[in-house]
Amino acid sequence: MADGKKILIIAEKESFIVRVLSQKIRGADVECEFARWDVNSINKKWLGTALVTLYLDDLEKPGEEVLHFLGDRLAETGIQMVVIGEKNDLQYVLDRIRGDLIYKVFYRPLDNAEYLEAVGAFFRRLEEGEFRKSILIVDDDPNYMSLVREWLKGTYKVAMVTSGMQALRWLGKNKADLILLDHEMPVTSGPQVLGMLRSEEETKRIPVMFLTGKGDKQSVMSVVALKPEGYFLKTIQREELLEKLEEFFILHP
Repeated sequence: MADGKKILIIAEKESFIVRVLSQKIRGADVECEFARWDVNSINKKWLGTALVTLYLDDLEKPGEEVLHFLGDRLAETGIQMVVIGEKNDLQYVLDRIRGDLIYKVFYRPLDNAEYLEAVGAFFRRLEEGEFRKSILIVDDDPNYMSLVREWLKGTYKVAMVTSGMQALRWLGKNKADLILLDHEMPVTSGPQVLGMLRSEEETKRIPVMFLTGKGDKQSVMSVVALKPEGYFLKTIQREELLEKLEEFFILHP
């Protein structure tokens, strides 16, 4: 099986139809495991999952507790889900799990070829990094930027620019889910850049965190009014920065 390609099928029971679907998935060179829709079973099989498939039959629906847990687990891990079922059953799930966590919806009876085509497209997009969060680093120190990029590139899509004006030009053509901004830069300082971002309709909602060597009270207070999402010193270590970013994206998916 290909590394990093695992689908977790969650259903009320491992029926004949579910077993056939599992075989089709494995035949497409994708690892597949089955879990009943209870919290313990899902937890036990979750490790390594890249895509969840929730299969709803005619007899039962997963309980509120299971769907709440599943929605939280998807959001925490940045994983999406395919839902298969009748129209009313699908709506029951969609009313309880955020729409951005649903990759595709299929009505029963399932067209296996259509499902496998969607799965193949998902893993191609995953390998290309399309589902990764995008972070723009703005810093006039290329050596430090390159270090941070090395830290982040395994988890995020990372772009780098060396000035505020370059950042604005980059954002005119690209999307960022978060900006890591230096405080002290020539021509346009970090607080000035943040003020410019907040003043433009297209950029005012982009989250910004300062990553800077300026830790004195005056420097910190100068940007508090602009309400950045974080303020970290460049002495921060790799694991702590990754942890802080993960926490941020869990709370702001």
